[in-house]
Amino acid sequence: MSGIRRLRLGGSEGNGQLTAIVASLLLLLLAVEGATLLDVRSLLTVHAFVGMLLVPLVALKLASTGWRMLRYYLRREEYVHHGPPHVFLRALVAPVVVLSTLLLFATGVALLWLGQTQGTLVGLHKASFIVWVGSVGVHVRAHVWKLPRQLRTRVPGAVLRIAVVGATALAGASLAVATLPAADHLQDGATANVGFDER
Repeated sequence: MSGIRRLRLGGSEGNGQLTAIVASLLLLLLAVEGATLLDVRSLLTVHAFVGMLLVPLVALKLASTGWRMLRYYLRREEYVHHGPPHVFLRALVAPVVVLSTLLLFATGVALLWLGQTQGTLVGLHKASFIVWVGSVGVHVRAHVWKLPRQLRTRVPGAVLRIAVVGATALAGASLAVATLPAADHLQDGATANVGFDER
């Protein structure tokens, strides 16, 4: 039965391809999110919208890489065959990436929920971003060169993987649209704080 599932879903190669598809989409959306930082106060609605769009995709990326790690440490043959990431990435960079990602998105969602543009939570969001951007920069440099090969490789279950990523992106878009009024409210608060709305 496990052999049939492996043929249908692609096993460790399929997992790697799923991770690559999500990573490619994340790189594009994170570039947009990064661009909003050039003038975040006036682009706060866009920043919050893209941030919420990213939430399910980031969760999928964490799930796919977490699954690979779990299968490796459970000594599943095909995952062991591919081997672990470099010890520096596995023992130091990966935990910092995961923890800073969780903190960055948790504080971002909390700021949107509470409608805050100032205070301790904002400081925590900024601090987690600084840690996150450094650790993710190392992570991307270590793995980005693998993406073209992983995306091109013919692995069983490609249609299912694309459907999963598409459904996750759709869930992110729905979440972003649903929270758009809160993002607009946050934008109003930010512009009012610096007098943009004053006549």
